[in-house]
Amino acid sequence: MAVTKITNLEFGKMVQAAADKLGKNADFINSLNVFPVPDGDTGTNMTSSMASGAKYERNETSKKVGDLSAALAKGLLMGARGNSGVILSQIFRGFAKATAGMAELSAADFVDAYANGAKTAYKAVMKPTEGTILTVVRESAQEGLNKLKETDDLVEIMHAIYEASEKALQKTPDLLPVLKEVGVVDSGGQGLVFVLQAFDEALSGRVDKSEQYKPDNAEIDEMVNAMDHQSVQGKLNPEDIKYTYCTQMLVRLGKGKQVTQKFDYDTFYNYLADLGDSLLVLNDDQVVRVHVHTEHPGKVLSWGQQFGDLQTIEIHNMVWQQEEIMEHDEEEDNAGEPAPSPIERAKAAKAKKEELKTAVIAVASGDGIAKLLKSLGVTHIISGGQTMNPSTQDIVDAINASGAKQALVLPNNGNIFMTADQAAEVADIPTKVVHSKTIAQAMSALLEYNPEASIDDNQSSMEANLDTVASGEVTNAVRDTTIDGREIKKDDYMGIVDGTIVDTDPDLKEAAIKMVKAMLDEDSEIVTILYGADGDQATAEEIKSAVEEMDDELEIQIYDGGQPVYPYLISVE
Repeated sequence: MAVTKITNLEFGKMVQAAADKLGKNADFINSLNVFPVPDGDTGTNMTSSMASGAKYERNETSKKVGDLSAALAKGLLMGARGNSGVILSQIFRGFAKATAGMAELSAADFVDAYANGAKTAYKAVMKPTEGTILTVVRESAQEGLNKLKETDDLVEIMHAIYEASEKALQKTPDLLPVLKEVGVVDSGGQGLVFVLQAFDEALSGRVDKSEQYKPDNAEIDEMVNAMDHQSVQGKLNPEDIKYTYCTQMLVRLGKGKQVTQKFDYDTFYNYLADLGDSLLVLNDDQVVRVHVHTEHPGKVLSWGQQFGDLQTIEIHNMVWQQEEIMEHDEEEDNAGEPAPSPIERAKAAKAKKEELKTAVIAVASGDGIAKLLKSLGVTHIISGGQTMNPSTQDIVDAINASGAKQALVLPNNGNIFMTADQAAEVADIPTKVVHSKTIAQAMSALLEYNPEASIDDNQSSMEANLDTVASGEVTNAVRDTTIDGREIKKDDYMGIVDGTIVDTDPDLKEAAIKMVKAMLDEDSEIVTILYGADGDQATAEEIKSAVEEMDDELEIQIYDGGQPVYPYLISVE
């Protein structure tokens, strides 16, 4: 039976079928990741993005397809995760613009809208690459336009679009050499093929009409995350806090009237280590940033002044802060009222404080990394990164809830760039993105952060510092493959430097040592080792000793990052 128009009923079935199809095939899409690392997340990202779009579409009360497509586009926009999710949202953004105000869609309306979605997706990508989801959407859209010349039956047209997407997908390895070398098709393109396949099945009636959409993992995660983020700080006894003052300072080396010493990292660090704990010292040629918990903040500041003038100072009484939290919790308990959520508590605290000028928001996984970034000036952490890219909504929520007048966002992952850029466009306050690909780049960029500067000036100076550091990651291979002529065996460890696999080894420590050796050059001065959930301090110390044998003049720092997926993150400056 021919279908010559799409009403709200058909459109709803198509959208829900697509969300379901992606959910069922997310693991397969993830497996197409080019690098054989355990963080393939294209399927997860596209599933979460489409689930958000489907939820918005279900909640739209209008029966006009134009309004439903606008709701879908809005949901995809706010739920978009990763580059693949953002591009998917752009396809349906273009679709929605072309169908604005339409009660139902004819064959020509649908084909033109999908073609407009392809154009919008291409425009959204700064440097479009063929052999990706963009090729799939472009060629399938063109086939729709071609088929429209033969028939107005949407069942035939949609099937032709789907078949064209399959053919385009199979060509992606010929257009992108790395796909051919690894032996996979483009993962984002595969995700779009599943969406179009679901549309085809829904229009042709091959989907069980009684089948109801089931909440996917993304919606379940929302409930889990709400529980995970309940504050446990109120349970901490102030008497258990060993050091009272959280002290932070930024020192401009060699500047000021009280300079009496030339900066030497070990000398500087060792003095502060005797004054407290939770010590972090990070520096470049111009500045050194310090975070320490101590009973003697004055001594910390005086020590810093011997090496340069103090650009910024922050001192917080942690005992007093904890007493305030406990008193607040006790009042709530006595009142018999439910304790406020962390977001409500944060908003209440901000109402009592002077408005924050600039929120510095970073995406990170691991308590140690979060702590490290906060010591460098980050004000808000969005939990995420590898395997769990935050959505546009997650980033927008963090920006809007910050209470600041303006914001800077550090994605710390190339796959989050488009999501962050999208969030910056729709946030309530002026927002700029510092395009950091790694935690190491974020640390380097934060050394250039000036709380008194505009976000434009900060973005410029921070991004200029991104390339001053080499970023290395050590993780295990999840399958046998060949990349850049290098044979990789499943379960071997790989050293990955700025996106390129530089070594492999069955032994984790040896893989890390080989990687650092490949990163070092005659200008190298500082090596920073962050050990993750699958790494440990003892092995990090062994890596440090091996690196010292390569160059005994290097400054080597070790921190507990707590990050998942990568046992060791190592940077060289």
